[in-house]
Amino acid sequence: VDAVWICSPSQFHAEQIKACAAYGKHVFCEKPIATDLPETVEAINACNEAGVKLMIGLQRRFDPNFQRVRQAVETREVGDPIMIKLCSRDPAPPPFEYVRGGGGIFADMAVHDLDMSRFLAGDDPIDILATGSCHIDKSIEQLEGSEAFDTATCIVRYPNGVQAVIDVCRQSSYGYDQRAEVLGTSGMITTDNVYPNTARVFKPHFTGNADMPYDFFLSRYQEAYVTETIEFCQSLVHDTPVPCTGIDGLVALIMAAAADKSAAENRWVTFREIVQDIYCVDPTHCDTLAGSDVFPEGFKPVADPKDLLLPNVDEQKEGATMDWNVPSPFQ
Repeated sequence: VDAVWICSPSQFHAEQIKACAAYGKHVFCEKPIATDLPETVEAINACNEAGVKLMIGLQRRFDPNFQRVRQAVETREVGDPIMIKLCSRDPAPPPFEYVRGGGGIFADMAVHDLDMSRFLAGDDPIDILATGSCHIDKSIEQLEGSEAFDTATCIVRYPNGVQAVIDVCRQSSYGYDQRAEVLGTSGMITTDNVYPNTARVFKPHFTGNADMPYDFFLSRYQEAYVTETIEFCQSLVHDTPVPCTGIDGLVALIMAAAADKSAAENRWVTFREIVQDIYCVDPTHCDTLAGSDVFPEGFKPVADPKDLLLPNVDEQKEGATMDWNVPSPFQ
């Protein structure tokens, strides 16, 4: 066995990643890496310390529609990006038992769109403003934090004034509604929803698609799941970097945590705030400062999540090193 796919419930991911790393196995793990940030850092560093590859399953990055938008941004086909818009609306809300303990709408659902905004922007975000409400399943209103939301909106600011606007909702009566749009200085590119076929109906009082969009994520992203699997296998066979790394998974969770904090406190939250709250005694033993009035001995806050991580196996080949006794240049 050279590699392991981890597709278990989220709360087991970090422990299983560490176990695989301890046995020298490469890892493909569905998002999230862990359910909290300290465990996420520990799991990534366990792989980096063991010299094994870690790829994260953020499958939308491998969808041909979103990839085409990314290509347009990279080649400046529509000029310099000004505005990114993403919407993600599920066909039906999940059961109460799924929502309770699921981490809230930002970590459980919007994390894909937050990651996609970074993927399309091609840069790391600065700060976020988020809000949420409940319209579909009133039973979840009794839950804590963003678990009580079935609808949410985020504004994410990127360097050079680029803004991303994201809306998510747990119910869309017309099937999966997941679209992307980038407005640039010389044009715009946008995607449509994906349908089972291209058939259209023409009648006196209706013209449009013969069938509804896909209503199940496995059908909607079947091609993306296949593509990401092939990409991981190719990285193992040819010993090349994986296309979706541990840092990508970490930043996505940081963005979700910042959105939670923003919605709770009704203010803009910088991503630096979230990163600076993570404290590591060493690369595989981390915690947060939340709830503590006293900094641990030797605590040095970092602003860039990359400074929490050891070089991964591919960076190690290029001679990258990290001295945990040297202050981060982002402090």
